Amino acid sequence: MRTEFAFTLPRGYVDRQGTVHREGVMRLATARDELWPLGDMRVRDNPAYLSVVLLSRLITRLGSLTEIDVDVVEELFAADLAFLQRFYEKINLDGSPLAATVCPACSHEFDVDMGSRLGE
Repeated sequence: MRTEFAFTLPRGYVDRQGTVHREGVMRLATARDELWPLGDMRVRDNPAYLSVVLLSRLITRLGSLTEIDVDVVEELFAADLAFLQRFYEKINLDGSPLAATVCPACSHEFDVDMGSRLGE
């Protein structure tokens, strides 16, 4: 069973040295992963913070970084955070990073790998 999925952020995390980290890996969530953040005071004070804490537990690698904490997730661009939220939902609900889509011009149906380099 596949439990880790590669992704590429649209913009990338920029660390303090100016290095951009775009390639990453997210693992599937366990029940503990989804319950643990509920005890976090930041989540209790602001329920929207749940995704930040949850993603910091599930992203196992981002570029050369192997220790992803809430500080890293907080510093992501909004487009990258939104991408990761959708990616999380996709792999945890469907078990696959593939999203069905339809070409607006010809109505051809096909799958898009959300973990691939979209738009490149």
